[in-house]
Amino acid sequence: MTDEPALAARLRDRDLAAAPAALNLIENRTRAAETAELLRDLSPAALGGEPPGHVVGVTGPPGAGKSSLLSALVRAWRQAGRTVAVLAVDPSSKRSGGSLLGDRARIESDPADPGVIVRSTAAGGRLGGLAPATRAAAQTLSAAFDVVVIETVGVGQSETEVAEVADTVAVIVQPGSGDALQFIKAGIMEVPDVLVVTKADLGDVALRARRDLVSALRSLGARDTPVLAVSSVAPTTGIDELVAALAAHREGLDLPERRAEARRTSALADFVAEHGERGMRALGGRRTALRFLDEHEAGLDVATLVERLEQRAGAAQ
Repeated sequence: MTDEPALAARLRDRDLAAAPAALNLIENRTRAAETAELLRDLSPAALGGEPPGHVVGVTGPPGAGKSSLLSALVRAWRQAGRTVAVLAVDPSSKRSGGSLLGDRARIESDPADPGVIVRSTAAGGRLGGLAPATRAAAQTLSAAFDVVVIETVGVGQSETEVAEVADTVAVIVQPGSGDALQFIKAGIMEVPDVLVVTKADLGDVALRARRDLVSALRSLGARDTPVLAVSSVAPTTGIDELVAALAAHREGLDLPERRAEARRTSALADFVAEHGERGMRALGGRRTALRFLDEHEAGLDVATLVERLEQRAGAAQ
C-alpha cells in the first residue's frame, strides 16, 4: 500500500522519482479515498500557496503537429534546466471505454532523463477531453515539476475544459487545412493564451494562416494574444519564442485567482455530474453556488469543495 502522507511529502520536496507512484495511485479507481488524501495534502491550503509548476495546456486538431511540437518544447525546457511532466490525453473508445494511449510513443524524450516524465491518460468520455484523473494528475505533478503539460485530443466548442485547468493554453493550428477558418467559426477565440501555427517551414501558406488569425483576433479586440509561426523540423524555428511567450503569459497572471476560479468551476461541474439539476436547485442555482464557493474556496482541493457543496445542498433540503 502507498503511504500517502510520505508520497505527498516527497512531491512537496520536489522528489521527481515519486511521480510514477502518485500517478499510479490517481489512476487506480479503487483507491479514491487515498487519492483524495494525497490531493488534500498537495492543495494550496496545505502547501501554504499555489503549487509552483507552470501548467500548460496544448490543444489543436489531429494532425496539427502537437506531438512534434511538444517534443521540441520538452528539449528546449530541459536545455534551460527545467523539469517537465507531460500528460498526453488520448481519446477513449465509445464502445469499450478503452484508450489507445499512444501519444507517449509520439513524444520524443530521453527515457534515461530523470527530469522528464511522459504519461498517456484516457479522456474517459469527457466532452472537454479531460477526465477527472487528468486534472488530479496536473495538480499533483505541479508540486514537483517546473512545467506540467496537458496535451488534449482535438479542439472544438466543447474542448474548452483544458482552459479551466491550465495556467496557460496554447492552441495549435495547421496551415493550409482550413483549420484557421474553422477555428474562427467555432467561436472559441477566448480559449487560447497563445496561438501557434505549426509547419512554418511550408512558407507562404503558414504565413497566410498566421495573418488570418491575427486579423481575427484584432476584430475581436484580442490584440495582445501572441500568434507565432513555428517549425518542429530540424533546424527548428520559433521554439525559443514560443517558450518565451508561454513564460511571459504565466508571469502576467494573477495565478492564485486563476487557479481558484478553476477549482470552483471544476467543483461545480463535478457536483452537477453527480447530482444533476436537482442538486443545483438545492444549492439555489448556479450563481448562488458560485458565490458559496467563492466564500469557501480558501485553497481547498476540488474534492473537498464538492463535499462542501453536498453538505450545503443536504442542509437546504
